[in-house]
Amino acid sequence: MPLRRLRAPTLVTLAAAPVAIGSVQLSWIGTAQDRLAADAALHALSDRLAASDSATLVLDGWCAEHRMAADPTIRAERIRADARPAPPEIRALLKVSAAERLGYRHVRLRCGTHVLSDADNWYVPARLTADINRQLDTSDTPFGRAAQPLQFRRHSLSSRHLWPAFPRRQERRESDRWPERAGIDATEIVIENRALLLLPDGAPISAVVERYTGAVLAYPAPPVAR
Repeated sequence: MPLRRLRAPTLVTLAAAPVAIGSVQLSWIGTAQDRLAADAALHALSDRLAASDSATLVLDGWCAEHRMAADPTIRAERIRADARPAPPEIRALLKVSAAERLGYRHVRLRCGTHVLSDADNWYVPARLTADINRQLDTSDTPFGRAAQPLQFRRHSLSSRHLWPAFPRRQERRESDRWPERAGIDATEIVIENRALLLLPDGAPISAVVERYTGAVLAYPAPPVAR
C-alpha cells in the first residue's frame, strides 16, 4: 500500500496545495533492522522539534550531524505563487480580527538538495519589527531565523507520525513476507507538526503547519552497522 506523498493535510484550516519536488527512493531502508533505525531517527527528530522553539535551528543541526550537505545551513525556498487568505480558525488562533492584515509564506526548507520540510505560515506583521517584516517580504530567510531576536517560544498544537515502521496486519501478505515496497520515498510526509509561535508576553505571532519529508533520512550512508 503506497505511503503518503506531499498533499493537503486532513484539516482544511491548515491545508496546503499539493507540491511536486521530485522523487528519490531511500532504498537503504529495506530490512527490519533498517526500519527500526529509521523509526528511531524520526522519533529523535520529533523529540528535538518538540523541545526547541525553532524548527529551522533543529534542522540546521540535523543536516550538519548527518553530513547531508557540504554546507549544512538550512535554506528556505519560498513558493511565491501561493497567496492563501487565512481562514477564520487561523485568525482565532492568532487572536486577530477579520480586518487585520496577515502575512503568509509557503516555504520549503532545504539541506543542500534535500527538501526536508514543506510548511505553511500565517503571521502577524503588526507584532514584528520593521526589520523582520522586511526580511520576510524581500528574502527567503526562514521565519524562525528572521524572528529569532524576538525570543519567541513555540507552542505545539499537534504532532503526527505518518510513516509506519512495520506494515499493519491487514497490509501483510498471507505468507507474511516483507512487502515489495519497503523503503521510504524522499517526497513522502513522515511527520506533520502544527504549532503557534508566541512572544514572551504570550501574544501569538505565527501559526504554522510543517510537513517533514522522508528526505530527513537521506543520509550519505546507512546509519545501521552491517
